[in-house]
Amino acid sequence: MNQHSSNLRSSWLNRTTLGIGLTSLFSDWSHEIATTILPMFLASLGAGPGWLGAIEGTADGLSSFSKLVAGHYTDRLQHRKPLVQTGYLVTTLATGALALATSAWQVLAARTTAWLGRGIRTPGRKALLASAISPEAYGRAFGFERMMDTIGAIVGPITALWLLQRNSHNYHRVLAWTLLPGIMAVLTFGLLVREISSHQPAIGSFWLAVRQLPGSFRRFLLAVGIFGLGDFSHTLLILFATLVLAPS
Repeated sequence: MNQHSSNLRSSWLNRTTLGIGLTSLFSDWSHEIATTILPMFLASLGAGPGWLGAIEGTADGLSSFSKLVAGHYTDRLQHRKPLVQTGYLVTTLATGALALATSAWQVLAARTTAWLGRGIRTPGRKALLASAISPEAYGRAFGFERMMDTIGAIVGPITALWLLQRNSHNYHRVLAWTLLPGIMAVLTFGLLVREISSHQPAIGSFWLAVRQLPGSFRRFLLAVGIFGLGDFSHTLLILFATLVLAPS
């Protein structure tokens, strides 16, 4: 490892860690604005709860499978940063495109495209963060990134409600505002994150890589997978809360 790489990894809160943390904050801020008003937006288009379930199920499923494919693919790249930044750009533009939607089919297309970009960027982002710090600092660095992401998840709904009031409940205008934090995420990632291209690209098939994993880790993945099967989209909770708190 060269001197630049050693300096970059000397502190866990370095330029790359901060950049990835801020990127997560801005990106989550952006799409949480859309997620907060998505049930109400679909209702304004005449689409019922069935459409919400279909849209979120399709988007989440595509995102999950794209993470699997992207994780396998990015391990074979010498430079991961361009692919990750492209994923953030796709998510930003597709989320902003919801502002142009006039039917549930268009919402489906925009949402699934946004979540496809989200799935593509995730494995590479985690690999970039891991390569920028020493192994003993993984907990602090990844915890910081998750904290920033959670802050975005808190600020996003608050921003959405404020924008709804400021724009007389015009959902299209509110969705257009998602472009601002989304673009900030893309720019922050591009300007602050530095990639250490010291890893050797992986070779071999996907199943060979899985077989080489420790048995205890494969059992852990199985447990996480079973847990994930019982998960559901949080937008359904938003719809339920909306119906209970404001039946009209």
